[in-house]
Amino acid sequence: MTTPLRILLVDDHAVLRSGLRLLIDNQADLQVVGEAGTAAEALGKVRALQPDIIILDLNMPGMDGLTAIPLLQQESPQSRILILTMHDDVNYLQGALRTGASGYILKKAVDTELLMAIQTVMRGETYVHSAMSEKLLQKIDTHTVAVKTQADPWDSLSDRERDVLRLVALGYTNAEIASELFLSVKTVETYRTRGMEKLNLQTRAQLVKSALARGILE
Repeated sequence: MTTPLRILLVDDHAVLRSGLRLLIDNQADLQVVGEAGTAAEALGKVRALQPDIIILDLNMPGMDGLTAIPLLQQESPQSRILILTMHDDVNYLQGALRTGASGYILKKAVDTELLMAIQTVMRGETYVHSAMSEKLLQKIDTHTVAVKTQADPWDSLSDRERDVLRLVALGYTNAEIASELFLSVKTVETYRTRGMEKLNLQTRAQLVKSALARGILE
């Protein structure tokens, strides 16, 4: 008998988790082994359960899903992360895939696409909701003319990382940035550290110089 794929549900809405559990557990080859209502709670569950699939929401109290992705992967490197969200913004999609997610589907399509998405990411492939794929292709086409011969490290930043680093360059403290962007100080520190690593910068002075050259502070 084939061992069912083990799935962890991470979403702050208990009713949604209940519906997902019912849908998934109705499949002979799938099994929900745990639930979490926050990313922080999910880290402990992932460490203990080592699931095959983590179904993760982006917007939750405390740590957001994008910040949680690399932390979850550290706790369970073999787990595939499937984003289940209401956001049909291509920037969220790019941020999720860039930070390590294997799939991205919209909550409005969960009944028809979730099971297909689970099987796809477990084959080592990437699954993206069809409407989001079209938006991503449109964005790529729009920017094709502007592609530079040498990659600009600022282009590798997520929108949040860019927002945080811009405020850092302007002299804001982590606490002030957290207040300005409605984030926790810890989340700001994560975006700041990750962004600086992507830009290969060590000091604020280097960041200011880079941001000015890029036109970020204009």
